[in-house]
Amino acid sequence: MRLGLVGYGNGGRHFHAPFIEAAQGVEIAGVVARAPCTRAAVEQDLRGVPVHGSLTEMLGAGVDAVTITTPPATRRELVLKALAAGVHVVADKPFAPSAAAGQELADAAERAGLVLSVFHNRRFDADLRTLQGVLEGGRLGELWRVHSRFDLDQPEQLEAGPEGGLLRDLGTHLVDQMMWLLGPVASVHAQWDEVELPAGRTDAAFVLTLRHESGVTSYVSSTKLNHLHERTLRAYGSAGSYAVTSADVQAEAVAAGRRPAEDRGGWGFDDPSHDGLLCTAEGEERVPSAQGDYAAFYEEFARACAGEGSAPSPARAGVAVLAVLDAARESAVSGQVVTVRR
Repeated sequence: MRLGLVGYGNGGRHFHAPFIEAAQGVEIAGVVARAPCTRAAVEQDLRGVPVHGSLTEMLGAGVDAVTITTPPATRRELVLKALAAGVHVVADKPFAPSAAAGQELADAAERAGLVLSVFHNRRFDADLRTLQGVLEGGRLGELWRVHSRFDLDQPEQLEAGPEGGLLRDLGTHLVDQMMWLLGPVASVHAQWDEVELPAGRTDAAFVLTLRHESGVTSYVSSTKLNHLHERTLRAYGSAGSYAVTSADVQAEAVAAGRRPAEDRGGWGFDDPSHDGLLCTAEGEERVPSAQGDYAAFYEEFARACAGEGSAPSPARAGVAVLAVLDAARESAVSGQVVTVRR
């Protein structure tokens, strides 16, 4: 599959390009970049890959699919243009500002008979995959609740303004992870902390209580402004508990200059010092890391485009996450538990 990358900022450069390069059956066929410094970064990182000044120019050169990584305000127009041109699309998160806006894009892809996936790559995080294995093993008994906390000391990366905020940013990933793991969400209670920024009042931290249709409750929280940097997962069941404090393995590896294509088999495992702890009546047991692998997202996407399997986080899943976030924003303002609207 010849895939074009639209945008080469932090997301395109660090969360997409390295994993597209590592994915079997996928080739980076071009990059859309305008600023001279951005074009220079593409030429440095992706030698020989054509650099285009617009999506129109890239589509004219010929691609099978595109990944849209540009800022959220530009995403709708670019996704619709790519679908109208007959190419499959990966849309970065946040997929859209609301579930209704996301449904418009999902409907457009369905009418065109094309694959539209949301880049919910954190379904492929090592700690989440390890927790999935623990739950599938059944040793926690009846699952009661899961706690997910992801704090980042990144105040400069807080997306400001009425369509920004941490809930739409990292909250998209954390809610999607819990829905992928535990199923649809029936209701939400949310609390958020807001700050005044030049672009407007913005949520900078949040705590969500998600009641899943399965009867399990998940608690999701995050901040970017409190100078904390830690990722924890905890699960409690009738027969025991599981807890882990982990690293953001793949993001940290890319930031350190490593690339998954260099060692795909050894990529994405957390350090043994971060092994999780499974506690049951039989005692304590260390649980080694499963593999995290964002490149697998693109391999699944390529197969889906070829009609050989399901798309990773398809548009309908993105809309379902947005419906939860819509309810969370309503809850944060009202202070009430809000039912998620279908």
